[in-house]
Amino acid sequence: MDVEIQGLMFPAPFHTSTHLKGGIFGVPLFQKRESQFSIRTPWGLSSPPANVDTYSLRKIYSQEKGFTYRKMSSQSTEKPESDVAIIDCMQDVPHSDSYEAAMKALSSLIRQKKRGDQKTTGGKYGKLDRMRMYLKILDLEEHVAGLKIIHVAGTKGKGSTCTFCESILRESGFRTGLFTSPHLIDVRERFRINGVDISEVKFLLYFWNCWNQLKEHETEDLPMPPLFQFLTVLAFKIFVCEQVDVSIIEVGLGGRNDSTNVIEKPVVCGITSLGMDHTETLGNTIGQIASHKAGIFKRQIPAFTVSQVSEAMDVLQENAQELMVPLKVVEPLESKALNGLKLSLSGDHQFSNAGLAVSLCKSWFQRTGNWEKLFQKDNGEANLPEAFLRGLSTAHLSGRAQIVHDSSSSSSYISSEVAETLGDLIFYLDGAHSPESIEACAKWFSVVVKGNDQSPSLVSSSSHGIESINVVQQNGYMQHEKCNIQEFNKISKKILIFNCMEVRDPQILLPQLVSTCASSGTFFSKAIFVPSISTYNKVTSGTSVIPSDISSKDLSWQFGLQRLWERIVHGIDTDSLLEKSTKMGGAETLPRREFLYEDASNCSPSNGYLACSAVIPSLPLTIKWLRDCVRENPSLRLQVLVTGSLHLVGDVLKLIRR
Repeated sequence: MDVEIQGLMFPAPFHTSTHLKGGIFGVPLFQKRESQFSIRTPWGLSSPPANVDTYSLRKIYSQEKGFTYRKMSSQSTEKPESDVAIIDCMQDVPHSDSYEAAMKALSSLIRQKKRGDQKTTGGKYGKLDRMRMYLKILDLEEHVAGLKIIHVAGTKGKGSTCTFCESILRESGFRTGLFTSPHLIDVRERFRINGVDISEVKFLLYFWNCWNQLKEHETEDLPMPPLFQFLTVLAFKIFVCEQVDVSIIEVGLGGRNDSTNVIEKPVVCGITSLGMDHTETLGNTIGQIASHKAGIFKRQIPAFTVSQVSEAMDVLQENAQELMVPLKVVEPLESKALNGLKLSLSGDHQFSNAGLAVSLCKSWFQRTGNWEKLFQKDNGEANLPEAFLRGLSTAHLSGRAQIVHDSSSSSSYISSEVAETLGDLIFYLDGAHSPESIEACAKWFSVVVKGNDQSPSLVSSSSHGIESINVVQQNGYMQHEKCNIQEFNKISKKILIFNCMEVRDPQILLPQLVSTCASSGTFFSKAIFVPSISTYNKVTSGTSVIPSDISSKDLSWQFGLQRLWERIVHGIDTDSLLEKSTKMGGAETLPRREFLYEDASNCSPSNGYLACSAVIPSLPLTIKWLRDCVRENPSLRLQVLVTGSLHLVGDVLKLIRR
């Protein structure tokens, strides 16, 4: 059968009359576990469990069109870790096409053309009432209560806090489910099982199951859910069916009216650092924002937060008292508590997030009756258990204080002779987009580039000619065990690639970035302003086609950012120049190579030339230009900070991974 979406027909992978009852199609996906602490390895088609051979998979695939399930008998001699959900993803449609069909379906759920639009969903029910109805349709209402949830809200650091929590609990032997947002490259990043993005195969299974059932029940009063509501429902579906021991749920926006706030009985709640963000929705004061965040508090359920400004803390405490919530303020984790290890997420601000994560996990263990069973041999509260230390030192979150050395300029694919003729291209990625997070980003960047300036840059590993090096990325630092002495002579230039969404205020973000970096003695040689590839009204995957047509690209926002930059950094009035460039469809060509080496004295706005900033019409062109620069100059090291938008960071990651 087919599913119709706004005039488009997509293959449906199973009959829509089938509903979830204690497991998909009434058949539990998993056998009863012998131990609460058993660890399973997530798998996809590329790496099925050892007890399932490829021939068996193909044989089962051929049985029927749609999804096919095999339930292992309790007397089976194969001794599987769990029942295996075998998926035949639409035999008549290539696998990648079926995944793209899901992306198109998701895109149809986006109500706004851009962030900040206030278009309503329609129907007669409020958001949370709709969410409860969606869960009821999918028979998930009672199951959600059994997910043993850690629910986290906040302005900045909630993704990092959730990631630390997940890693700690996984290292303690629990099967974890982590739901975060947004994604950078692929929507599956939002759903992690045991620390790994859900496989494409399983994603399609759960996606179409939810989609078809909700589509069947769509009415004028109960339309299909908007994108984030659908993804939230999908997260609950995935975690219930995957039988996780604990779910860590990050709030999307705010808290009180957020889609995730259908969670009625979390084990524990957390509020990370609060600041001024999403003011168009949450209010123009820190008190109003704090009130939204405190909306996730549930009666008598313990909650933890970090140090807040007094206005925000007062609101949190008032809300906690009304609900008899024991609210505790957590101090940042001290580095000595790590016993010589380093936090895997970089930046001083992560010690606050780590401290909150430790308190949330301890509370979760205590309230679920697992603390004494697991950690009775540890020395009380004084020392962190080994599992906590492993979790804090191995947690991973892309796009936040992340360092990526471009493989095109240093790679195992190229010979040592070629490596000697290449410069270095290092990307420093941080999706900071609020004043507070931009400040933290600037501090982190200033510290790590100073460390790298004082040590040699990366050289490709090779068995001949150049000494190989081992690179360990910990806490944002690159540590080099062996180095080629010639690399000390690299010429380092710090480049900024920046873009932000139009609902942000660049007149706050850019000055904050410049001043914080300058206070640490860090200055940018060049700034490049470029539009993101991702669009707010379309969900894409890591393999989606990147648009190549740039002729119709509106660059007025980027020229506005450049105008602001020149005023901040050099006090240059470029209004007339940039107005002319915009009207002429400016930035049609890449900057000349000399641009990289020129200083501010070469600026000549009256002649139409700026030596310290540029607008480039596409991100792929920008990456190519940077790569060409380091290929042509072996003594060049480009340290490129990419920030202002998680969309921009995700696009850069997508390009450099390709």
